[in-house]
Amino acid sequence: MSASQSFVARTGSLFHRYANPGRFLRLGTRLQPWLTWPALFFTLAGLGWGLFYAPADWQQGDSVRIMYVHVPAAILASSGYAALAVCGLLSLVWRHPLADLAAVEIGPVGACITALCLATGSLWGKPMWGTWWVWDARLTSVLVLFFLYLGHIALIRAFDDPQRGYRAAAILALAGAVDLPIIKFSVQWWNTLHQPDSITLTGAPTMSSSMLWPLGLSMLGISLGFAAIVVARLRAAVMESRVRSLLSSTRRRGENA
Repeated sequence: MSASQSFVARTGSLFHRYANPGRFLRLGTRLQPWLTWPALFFTLAGLGWGLFYAPADWQQGDSVRIMYVHVPAAILASSGYAALAVCGLLSLVWRHPLADLAAVEIGPVGACITALCLATGSLWGKPMWGTWWVWDARLTSVLVLFFLYLGHIALIRAFDDPQRGYRAAAILALAGAVDLPIIKFSVQWWNTLHQPDSITLTGAPTMSSSMLWPLGLSMLGISLGFAAIVVARLRAAVMESRVRSLLSSTRRRGENA
């Protein structure tokens, strides 16, 4: 066995440790309250602080408060699709059974958060740019991401054979991931109306700490909320799948009796 095949085998073994539905349900049940309650707390704290107590921007005024929703939504829109691509990789390479179910449940949540990103971006753009929408590189690439989410949702449910839908949607998720670096670097690659990122991994934040702290709390809370919703949906999907399997087994035993 080659080194690459050995790596794939070892990695697949690691992933399949968490493929057992019963094990996932036990883990999800323990995780759910630790995601849900902190999500509510940090979201309310961050939005309350940002919307009512943080200072207005010296240039943008109170319209800057939209960022306490828009920025977390924008980050999660890309992060959610990255999670879809990871699920697609796990499905195609390692045939991970929970990866397909996770992809089914992540898609609608990601589409909703991307729609929220586009809506809040339009609300922010109107007072800043004088229009609700421009065909800016950042805005257009996020709109493409929204359509990719919708295509994934439709494709994964488009076949009578679920496995064909899973495979087709996994390929779309991996192919569509090329849009993520375009979204990230669009403001550096092109001359756009959208402002550069205020928070980067390579430099200091370009905003005041009095605005950065509530933004951080909002990002943490909304991110935990995103995870909580996905885990809750995935738990429900796993339980539904187990019930269907049980009913199917009972029906077959009845037919053979």
